[in-house]
Amino acid sequence: MSANELTKTLSGSITKHTAEDLRKMQSWPLERKIQVTQAKINEWYIKWEGEVFVSFSGGKDSTVLLDLARRCYPDIEAVFCDTGLEYPEIREFVKSKENVTWLHPLKYDRRVREYVRTSFKDVIKTYGYPVISKEVSRDVSVVKNNPKCKTADKFNIDGEHAKKYGAQFSKAKYKYLIDAPFAVSNRCCDAMKKVPVKQYELKSGKHQIVGTMACESQQRRSNWLLQGCNAFDAKHPVSKPLSFWTEQDIFQYLKRFKIPYASIYGDIVENEKGELYTTGANRTGCMFCMFGVHLEKEPNRFQRMKETHPKLYEYCMKDIEQGGLGLKRVLKYINVP
Repeated sequence: MSANELTKTLSGSITKHTAEDLRKMQSWPLERKIQVTQAKINEWYIKWEGEVFVSFSGGKDSTVLLDLARRCYPDIEAVFCDTGLEYPEIREFVKSKENVTWLHPLKYDRRVREYVRTSFKDVIKTYGYPVISKEVSRDVSVVKNNPKCKTADKFNIDGEHAKKYGAQFSKAKYKYLIDAPFAVSNRCCDAMKKVPVKQYELKSGKHQIVGTMACESQQRRSNWLLQGCNAFDAKHPVSKPLSFWTEQDIFQYLKRFKIPYASIYGDIVENEKGELYTTGANRTGCMFCMFGVHLEKEPNRFQRMKETHPKLYEYCMKDIEQGGLGLKRVLKYINVP
């Protein structure tokens, strides 16, 4: 079956999928995943008459995505958000790629009624620190600003929210963050990445292709079940052609086709179970982001940073009043070594 025939078979006019669909697709061999993913990219490219770009972070997933896209369309544009929070190795790797447009963090300034360039330090001083998860930090921020709001029920295991949806949805264990001596917010990602990309889309008229996978979070899984890989009819149309891939697929692709990737990952090797992993960093998102760090085994991302990038570690741990980012007191408060 050709790639185009596969696309028609899998997508057609159907926009909703089942968990079983996802399970089956995730179990496909790599060759079939490559074929279907490139069919999705082709479908997206044709729909928008070539007015598309690959969202390229320099990480392993977007490296695979860019390679797949440029095997179909060699001149396709890549767009990189230069947040100032990337590992130096990531920035150098991005510089090695051709046809990459660099964007910068933006926030809306009501005084001048337009978007202006900003920084991570400015964002955390204005809105607060990104801790635990996007959902938790968002709700903590809401309750901090309005303790009597309905969202407060989520932090009470006996509250209306828990009774309605079940205790497992309660955020009671994070209630202590409401009284934290620092602001908490989920708005960092908006300023660092989402707003710059959205503004670029508006100005260029292009539509993005991103390298996210359903296995990465419940939210991404839910989005795929509702919209599939190519969300043509979504409020914000976006293509996610790697949605049914897994991290093992990413490693296999890089290794099998000898694709260059950022040196921060180290080598791709196999463990005693036959699973692939990297000898270096296992994630290369924003260096100073604290989402999920409370779940990491030691050495966590900051403990590793202390060894691999000591100057950057010192900068992010130092108090803001002393010229740093003040992460030390935040990590201590959420009991992360």
